[in-house]
Amino acid sequence: MESQFAAKEEPAPPPPRRVIAHCDIDAFYASVELLRRPELKGQPVVVAGSGPRSVVTTASYEARRFGIDSAMPAARARALCPAAIFIAPDHAAYSAKSREVWEVVREQFERMQQVGVDEAYLDISEVEKPMRVLREMIATVREQTGMTVSVGVGPSRLVAKTVSASFKPAALKAMSREDACGHFAASPARVLQGVGPKTADRLTGMGLATIGDLQACDEAVLIGSFGERMGRHLRARAYFHDNSPLELRRVAKSRSTETTFAQDVADRAELEETVDRLARKLCETLAGRGVTGRNVAIKVRLDDWTTVTRARTLGERTNDAETVSRVALELFREYAPSRPVRLLGVRLAAFEDPSPARASAPEPRSPSQLALPL
Repeated sequence: MESQFAAKEEPAPPPPRRVIAHCDIDAFYASVELLRRPELKGQPVVVAGSGPRSVVTTASYEARRFGIDSAMPAARARALCPAAIFIAPDHAAYSAKSREVWEVVREQFERMQQVGVDEAYLDISEVEKPMRVLREMIATVREQTGMTVSVGVGPSRLVAKTVSASFKPAALKAMSREDACGHFAASPARVLQGVGPKTADRLTGMGLATIGDLQACDEAVLIGSFGERMGRHLRARAYFHDNSPLELRRVAKSRSTETTFAQDVADRAELEETVDRLARKLCETLAGRGVTGRNVAIKVRLDDWTTVTRARTLGERTNDAETVSRVALELFREYAPSRPVRLLGVRLAAFEDPSPARASAPEPRSPSQLALPL
């Protein structure tokens, strides 16, 4: 006799709790300089080179009030704030301070991915009372290194980084995905990681200037304008869906070296000599690390800012200076720039084969809730 009771389907288990923190050292280079020159505290400080084409590396928050920001031409920064104090960058000092800060952080958190001298992600999903532990970490870093770390917390890298960037300096703020959708709805679409200046301009041209506009847009419209992959990606970004994992050990896929000329160069002999020098310098660095690659590329930026790359894949991996220089010069001669050159670069890539599965896999949906015990 059949049972009169239908079997009940078990509910799907909830997604695993995922808590990601993005740590960003506030105005890093400027903060290092202020440690060495405490008398400049409270003044507009700009770290930038002195050449005619130098750009701002970073600026203190006092300088940012004048509209000065990273990557701005130094000449423009001087015009915006003639009273600003300009300091030449000291990258050795910044590297040393960076190591000091992240060593302190690693003492408290095992699952960390450093993504730059001043940025890192932490996977704190298994940490009890993560906000309290993060607060203690911030205090320890300040006490031991003199640096202030802003921290954004969320269920994904996307939420965490957006939060830290929006609430710094001296931020410690957590948001769920839903909270982020509402809070940042009025923010420019450019705020989202993965939305560059050109994409933002295209979105604005479509009447999609804000994240809220992007959320309200039909996905089919985005797919029609950007293609299926990018259209779906933009839609997911607008709703802060992101399940990208932390890379706890970064593997470099390429290395490059480049130079920007103080004056545009049209002399072919000088340009070829520069390509050769860059290739040899690059190979010397790679040889010292025991690294080889099989994709040689050059980068050429002309006086009108047109940027061109040319590449060639070799039969086997190498870091031989003669080989890389020869191929780089062949690529340069084949391109034969018709205008004066502003910048030259040489790159060696394909240190290891990329993972096709990872490159083509669609971005999964992320956990929606973030509950943090304090």
